[in-house]
Amino acid sequence: MPTTHAVRPTPHSAYASKDTATRILDTAEGLFVEFGFDATSLRAITQQAHVNLAAVNYHFGSKDALFQAVLVRRLEPLNQQCIAELEALEASGAPFTVEAILMTFARPSLTLSKDPDRGGAMFVRLLSRAFVENHRLIRDTLPLQYSEFLVRYRNAFARVLPQLSEEERVWRLHLAFGLMFHAFAGNDMLKLFMKSDIVSARDPDTVVKHMIPFVAAGMVTPPLG
Repeated sequence: MPTTHAVRPTPHSAYASKDTATRILDTAEGLFVEFGFDATSLRAITQQAHVNLAAVNYHFGSKDALFQAVLVRRLEPLNQQCIAELEALEASGAPFTVEAILMTFARPSLTLSKDPDRGGAMFVRLLSRAFVENHRLIRDTLPLQYSEFLVRYRNAFARVLPQLSEEERVWRLHLAFGLMFHAFAGNDMLKLFMKSDIVSARDPDTVVKHMIPFVAAGMVTPPLG
């Protein structure tokens, strides 16, 4: 049963220039970030988007399909930009290093996190939350959206880390991208344990500055044993 939560009123004028499907997607994205998939009801989405349930059913068919549409509209262009960056690196003749490969993912993600018209930090937080919750819709949607992405990056890291076994490289990809998505989500874990102004996990540029060397070091370290 979805959790009952208050829906903040949104001025109807804010949505006047957007088509119905976009209003629904934008509203659902914000509520999924704040409350999670299971705790967000279609009623809350329709109230805040100023539409009726029939409009959601017409454009998306179900809450599951709406959640998938929220993910796909952001993931598809992000994936293509990452792949384009990777191809440009391969063709440039520049040093093909672990750090350079990681930056082909970090730069488009950084751009996305700063662009509210493309979801901005809100969508990156949604993706991070979706990974943590491991919802079945994530398992259904991401393999379709990320198949080419994963193959390209898997091959790129095989090229620069030939000393590692395939199993070891896949484990490191799993950990590296999990860490990067979490870092881009802007969650400052230290604030759970201590008050500190030293770490500012909400600034994407600062995140990248500290994240890339850390992840790269983990990728290249010799395996145990």
